[in-house]
Amino acid sequence: MSGHSKWATTKYRKAAQDKKRSALFSKLSRNITVAAKEGGDPTPENNASLAAAVAKAKSYSLPKDRIDTAIKKAFGAGSDGAVYETVIYEGYGPAGVAIYSEALTDNRNRTAADVRSAFTHTGGNLGTTGSVAFQFERKGQLTLDKAQMPDEDEFMLAVAEAGADDYEDAADEWVVLTSPTELAQVRDALVEQGLEVRGYELIMEPSVPTEVSVADARKVMRLVDRLEELEDLQNVYHSMDMTDEIAQALDE
Repeated sequence: MSGHSKWATTKYRKAAQDKKRSALFSKLSRNITVAAKEGGDPTPENNASLAAAVAKAKSYSLPKDRIDTAIKKAFGAGSDGAVYETVIYEGYGPAGVAIYSEALTDNRNRTAADVRSAFTHTGGNLGTTGSVAFQFERKGQLTLDKAQMPDEDEFMLAVAEAGADDYEDAADEWVVLTSPTELAQVRDALVEQGLEVRGYELIMEPSVPTEVSVADARKVMRLVDRLEELEDLQNVYHSMDMTDEIAQALDE
């Protein structure tokens, strides 16, 4: 276990999402609605997907009343019922950086047009299904407040005992990585050790990060930012190697 593999990426992505809190809240609410509906149960204890969606929402401080409203919307009648489908969009940004994005949409044509426009106006190219997916690997990710176990050696032992694959030091958080099938098991194991898991979800991680210059990194992030501004897009992943140097330059 390295403990420091990609913390800059995690830190930057979290900070960027926090800046777009209004749009983020809408995305989190939609994610909860879909998870509740697909799981067929409004109770997180009986619906694993909903439990993960709620945990993620809470990690970004989505108010409880908005969480409750999003769950109720899943089981609304008539015009109040939510009908979304998952669509994947793939392509390449500046400097050949792979972009993989996940959407929850009620209108494929609208979302496709918005995504294509974002790529076109930022120097990227929208590709076909499968054009970049092979460059990413599905992983489980959990976040924990570092304050509850600040000693890295102690935390590393806890993570190993829980059966996780790796962990990252992300400033004020620990980020734990697992295989997608063991996410819930690792979460439960950490909780049994007395640790509180702030959030957990499935993510896409680049298999071989793409090295870019600071100038190209700024171009890539213009595309990523534009995609993340689209309400239909839930998650946007890129293959850019977010080094400490690049993360610092982007913060500036």
